[in-house]
Amino acid sequence: MVDAQTPAPEEQGEAYTPRLKTEYQTRIRGALKEKFGYTNEMQIPKLDKIVLNMGIGEAVADSKKAAAAMKDLAMIAGQKPAPTRARLSIAGFKLRENMVIGAKVTLRKERMYEFLDRLVTVALPRVRDFRGLKPTSFDGRGNYAMGLKEHIVFPEINYDQIDQMWGMDIIVCTTAKTDDEARELLREFQFPFTS
Repeated sequence: MVDAQTPAPEEQGEAYTPRLKTEYQTRIRGALKEKFGYTNEMQIPKLDKIVLNMGIGEAVADSKKAAAAMKDLAMIAGQKPAPTRARLSIAGFKLRENMVIGAKVTLRKERMYEFLDRLVTVALPRVRDFRGLKPTSFDGRGNYAMGLKEHIVFPEINYDQIDQMWGMDIIVCTTAKTDDEARELLREFQFPFTS
């Protein structure tokens, strides 16, 4: 048992490895190599990055909403998000060029595996009326995209302190050449696809 006085593994100078990264290196690589018959270790698909995107259309009227949404996204991702800005002015939407209308974060390496672990084990089971992920939401090049209607399913968000619920897009980028390889990789990571 770790007490409050013991520093975290990364503070002690020890190499910290996320649970899913260890799982990938020990079990998943071998399972994929056996299933698809890869002859070279470099052919085995792996996770490349995870991109989180949050659109904040209501920020046009109130810039405080953009700041609140960016703070929530930073808590979910564990790193500071980059604001996305309007490229054009659109009078009908009361939108001016360079206004902040969203935020995005790209996760790689350890943070990517940590986020994926929280997404699959904690956040997705908390989604209301969840029946599984669509196995057809691949782009043809091995990348998977999904959307969440409420960002409060993540445990980092305190339900009592939010003023508005935001939707978000989650794109999982892999090095797989085909959708079938990527689907099998994500199934090994326990993605709850519908059959």
